[in-house]
Amino acid sequence: MEGPAYANALRQLTLWTHHVLLPVYGREISSTAPWCPRWWEHPEAVAQLHGLWLAWADLTGPDSPMTGPANWHRDYLMPVMNSLRDPRGPFAGCKPGMHRAKEKPPIDVLDPFGPPPPPAPR
Repeated sequence: MEGPAYANALRQLTLWTHHVLLPVYGREISSTAPWCPRWWEHPEAVAQLHGLWLAWADLTGPDSPMTGPANWHRDYLMPVMNSLRDPRGPFAGCKPGMHRAKEKPPIDVLDPFGPPPPPAPR
C-alpha cells in the first residue's frame, strides 16, 4: 500500500491500537516490557500490529466462529505483544514519553543476484 490507501489503513490501525488494543492489553511499561509512545515510527511494530489487527477483524467479527476470539488471543495477540515488548525488540531503548530511533543494519549496495552493474565510463 502507498499514498491515500496506506494513510487510511494506518489511521484505522491507529484508532484500533489506541482505543481497543492498548486500553485492554497495554500492561505497564518497564525495562523488561518496553513500549514506544511513537510506535508508528517503528516499521517492524507497524507491520506486526497491522497483522494483529487484520487477524482480530477476521476472528472477532460477526461471521467469525465462536472460538475465533480465543484463537486470536492464543495464536496472535500473545506472540505479537511478546515480540513487540521484548527488551531486545523494536522498542528497545524507548522509555515512557521518549522515542529512540533505531539504527538499521547496514546492507551492502551490491545485489548478489541482480544484473551485473554497467561498466564504468571511460
